[in-house]
Amino acid sequence: MTNKEDVLEQLKTVKDPELGLNIVDLGLIYEASVKGEKAEILMTLTFPGCPFGATVEKDVKEALLKLEGIKGVQLKITFDPPWDLTKISPEAAAEIGLPV
Repeated sequence: MTNKEDVLEQLKTVKDPELGLNIVDLGLIYEASVKGEKAEILMTLTFPGCPFGATVEKDVKEALLKLEGIKGVQLKITFDPPWDLTKISPEAAAEIGLPV
């Protein structure tokens, strides 16, 4: 049965179009869960006017529907709290040249 860890691992295949890093290591995923056959995701974007928001939403849904047992995706975008550089994993920060 697919669980939260499976969902997060699958979301690592989704890249932010601007930064080229996966959305999990960027800290864009605030919550992830599986309820029955549905993955539920609460996430943010790098900024409210992000021109790639629709692309990221589509990519998230497509990636999660590839998981065994997932038939639907409930995706909610929030900007509370707003994303900032402190949410990036140390590995991703090092990859883009930020001090860790």
